Amino acid sequence: MKLKTLFFVSLLFSVVSVMGQSAADKKAAEIKKLESSLKAAQAKVDGIEKKNAIADSLIEAGDEFLAEAKVEIKAASQQRKALDKEYAASKKPLNKLIGSKDKAVAMQAKADLKALDAQYKADVKAADNAGKAAVKKLTTGDANIAKGKASLKSNEAAMKAAMAALDVAQSKYDTAAGVEPPAKEKKKKK
Repeated sequence: MKLKTLFFVSLLFSVVSVMGQSAADKKAAEIKKLESSLKAAQAKVDGIEKKNAIADSLIEAGDEFLAEAKVEIKAASQQRKALDKEYAASKKPLNKLIGSKDKAVAMQAKADLKALDAQYKADVKAADNAGKAAVKKLTTGDANIAKGKASLKSNEAAMKAAMAALDVAQSKYDTAAGVEPPAKEKKKKK
């Protein structure tokens, strides 16, 4: 009889210890699960922050493009004005010489005027191409800024949701792990 009682008592202790271990294992598994959900929520927040950093860099690049393009457009405009002024100044004496009574001088003036026109057209084309490149850079800068701002705006709602999910996951994890959450400071009224 004592043997039976001893057997039942030892069986009872082993069942109680297994149940205690089972509860501890369940708690550990729950904490592990909450920890993984916390890491997933943090990863989502980090991903959105990375997207925001990319959007910010797009905006910065766009601003740089705009600044460079404005300088280049102004330089191309000034170059074009200088070319026009120089062309007009060089053309005036040649036009007078074309009307000369001396045929050789008139023919030479026509040839010089033709060469001047060709050079002027080439220089104007180069200045216009520089201006077009600057305008293209300006357009690219505007597009980058618009794309960056749109990305920031679309990420704003996603960031709020991800931060809320992170806060919930953190509080659940803290509660399950027995960690005291940091005390929030009350705002003072002024």
